[in-house]
Amino acid sequence: MDNRAGEMEVFVLAAELKSFSAAGRRLKLSPSAVSKLVTRLEDRLGTRLVVRSTRLLQLTPEGETYLARASRILAEIADTEEIVSGGGRALPRGPLSVNASVGFGELYILPMTREFLQLFPDVQLDVTLTDDTVDLIRERVDIAIRHGPLRDSSLMARKLGQTRQVVIASPAYIAERGLPRSPADLEAHNCINFNFRRSVEGWPFRDPLTGKLDLSPVSGSLRASSGSIIRQFCVDGLGIGRVGRFHVEPDIQAGRLVPILEDFNPEDIEDIHAVYAGHEHLAVRIRAFIDFLAERF
Repeated sequence: MDNRAGEMEVFVLAAELKSFSAAGRRLKLSPSAVSKLVTRLEDRLGTRLVVRSTRLLQLTPEGETYLARASRILAEIADTEEIVSGGGRALPRGPLSVNASVGFGELYILPMTREFLQLFPDVQLDVTLTDDTVDLIRERVDIAIRHGPLRDSSLMARKLGQTRQVVIASPAYIAERGLPRSPADLEAHNCINFNFRRSVEGWPFRDPLTGKLDLSPVSGSLRASSGSIIRQFCVDGLGIGRVGRFHVEPDIQAGRLVPILEDFNPEDIEDIHAVYAGHEHLAVRIRAFIDFLAERF
């Protein structure tokens, strides 16, 4: 039987170091031996994984995909050996890449980082905050925190919690422009919308007497790509926004923002998930971080 795990290890190291020679020195193999192992791997897969040059290796798209998955497989092998050798208990260790939106990350992930690292000092945490939806495989992300409907059915997910939507404005804006008493009043206000295409246009409101749900058209001079930006515009008194409450809960508690039109709130709920590529047998460090978040939500 061929040593596929060994080939994976050689390929991953060469890809990360971007050099057959550097990988050979680390593994105590000649550059030609490393090259032959990678060539044998490519022959078996029937596709090119690297573009060879005199200076650096460049991965093909197939090579990027193989690198991400091979890295996870090797990490799971290491975790399995630790569990077995440790009597069924392995401590989380190694690199852990986490992605979250800017607003969620700043409010929740970053304040929890110290506690997590105190509990698991052998984990090297790599946190990226972006409002773009990342490709977990291509970007080599272990865990991403996503809110709203999950679109990628190939990913595993664990629900961490949920948040309701809320319409907010600052006390300064309300003092200057007045308090909307009904959704129809929003026509006279500067409403801050998202700048990406949404499944429905307008803001939903429910009539408190009939229970009927209607969409109210809103407009204004500002648009934004994320709830955290809308939150800042509202704190600055520039308009009225509608975002997930997790974005603005500390501001509401501190009085920097005020929920408005709550009698008309349709109570639409947005789920928050930790998503990851893989299966139920998670690497110990990934499971530890997801459990850590779930306990605190």
